[in-house]
Amino acid sequence: MKCSFYTLFFFLFSLVSFAQKNFYTSASIADSLKENANAVVRLNQIDIEIASQRDMTIKTQKVVTVLNEKGLKLVEAFEHYDKTSSVNSIEAIVYDAFGVEIKKIRRKDFKDLSTVSGSTLFSDNRIVYLDYTPVSYPFTIVYTSEVETSNTAFIPQWYPLASYYLSIEKSVLNVTYPNDLGFKKKEFAFSGFDIKKTTDTNTQLSYVTGTILAQKTEDLSPSYSDLFPRVMMGVEKFHLEGVDGTATTWEAFGKWYGDKILTGTTVLPEETIAKIKALVGNEKDPVKKARIIYDYVQKKSRYVNIAIGIGGWKPMYATDVDRLGYGDCKALTNYTKALLQTVDVPSYNTILYGDTYKRNIQSDFVSMQGNHMILAIPTGDSYTWLECTSQDDPFGYQGIFTDDRDVLVVKPEGGIIVRTKIYDDKGNAQTDKGTYTLDENGSFTGSVSIVSDGSQYNSKARVEHLPPNEKEAHYKEYWDNINNLKLEKITFTNDKENIRFTENIHVSAESYATISANKMIFVVDAFNQSGGNVKRIRNRKNPFQIQRGYLDSDEIEINLPTGFSIEFLPAPYELKGKFGEYKTEIIKKENNKLTYKRSMFLNKGKYSNKEYDEYRLFMEQVAKNDNAKIVLIKN
Repeated sequence: MKCSFYTLFFFLFSLVSFAQKNFYTSASIADSLKENANAVVRLNQIDIEIASQRDMTIKTQKVVTVLNEKGLKLVEAFEHYDKTSSVNSIEAIVYDAFGVEIKKIRRKDFKDLSTVSGSTLFSDNRIVYLDYTPVSYPFTIVYTSEVETSNTAFIPQWYPLASYYLSIEKSVLNVTYPNDLGFKKKEFAFSGFDIKKTTDTNTQLSYVTGTILAQKTEDLSPSYSDLFPRVMMGVEKFHLEGVDGTATTWEAFGKWYGDKILTGTTVLPEETIAKIKALVGNEKDPVKKARIIYDYVQKKSRYVNIAIGIGGWKPMYATDVDRLGYGDCKALTNYTKALLQTVDVPSYNTILYGDTYKRNIQSDFVSMQGNHMILAIPTGDSYTWLECTSQDDPFGYQGIFTDDRDVLVVKPEGGIIVRTKIYDDKGNAQTDKGTYTLDENGSFTGSVSIVSDGSQYNSKARVEHLPPNEKEAHYKEYWDNINNLKLEKITFTNDKENIRFTENIHVSAESYATISANKMIFVVDAFNQSGGNVKRIRNRKNPFQIQRGYLDSDEIEINLPTGFSIEFLPAPYELKGKFGEYKTEIIKKENNKLTYKRSMFLNKGKYSNKEYDEYRLFMEQVAKNDNAKIVLIKN
């Protein structure tokens, strides 16, 4: 009997070991999960326990098979912590392609660094992360962690599919919570995915997925956060930065945030108050006062990049920013607000998602959201928005990082959801006016003035501050249609008052035109050819989105070489459709001169996957006509 018992024990132990080893082998992954995948999540289980209004624990167990080098970043084995949270445990075990354990990584072997180097004020904000260099691919990492926090205002969102080129075998979310905290949830984009809600009571919520195949990126797709399933969660009774809060409306939430978190953070030294009052002088206009102060902040301070939620939710004190001259978005916004208060200009902290991809605060889900803070100055029935982290942005300019999205404005009487500035498509303008001359050898000399407004200002103004070599590389890429390009002279005018950027550029190029026998052939559009080579995507799955429309208007005078006459001139061309309008014409002038006129208007919008080919053909027609050629013949 004794012998039989040990035989049975050994058999069961071997069976469990074999099953575990088989689970960690890459060979056990279905081929369908490997297709288009850089990594496969075998299991991702997140257990969130909200023990009370002031206590939340998040446990993570993740098994990821990394198929190639690009899959390394998809493991995401890291945790943030600060004075309100702690990493109770963190560990990783690495298995080779055959499921054999090759390395165990304890807490002491993880990197533990400050999220901001050289800043004593942010020394509590740290990240623990796995820094592992694999010997070969594929390999599997089993990652576990436990984080405890007193902040319950922000419950992590659940993304069962967190990235492109990532397949999922199984993803699990378990949440437990007291029934008196007002727990709530909001589901997004579940359709088409194998996700089951297994528990939904007044104290528990659970989801489990089946397999989810890796998704490929497709040009112009919306953000994965809008395409892939996710669950937002929150509680009406929460704790943040040492303060309890209760909010069921944005008005109540904003008032709580202003009264309990922001109060006391805008105090300034008397000498600074006196300096600001002297700087503003006798100016009475609130907007002009704000311009003066915004300029002062830009010259005095620098930005330290810490996202909201990592560097805490309460701004550092204005006195500290004043003394040190730096801060994150919350700190610099709050500091600017404090300076404005000294000269009786009201302004409001504003929370939002800052990104070139427009993302709204979910107005029907009252909770702590966002990753960025700007300042709102009331001007009549609207607001002037200040990006306080930039040392270069014009006063009141939002560019493409905070424009056209729902944000939370925190007023003394409470919070309110407001839409930020919408830049009209036709206001996102680029106007080119110039001239170029061809000699009898086909060489090219020319000059052009490029004036950019609206969102196009954003992309052009940055060129002013590039080093000379990067500036040259920028223009050679921009005019990659001109072979042998030489930049002769470049000057800029940055009109921040009217938010307009002008580039004046003189260029030359040998052999711009092709000479064959007694003919000279050249592309008429030298300065603003469409780069719209839209990729062909067979069986496109995702909708597509043009985030911002624009209007380009060009008028270029062309001086033809002496001794040549026109054999062929492209006819006027016009194209209209749901995506925009395009028009060109060439006007003959006296003395061997031509005037080339071009306009290109593109609408912003959201479109279905079935409309993509139509858009591609539209842009192909534009690009084809931009490449239209003039043929000259020698007299």
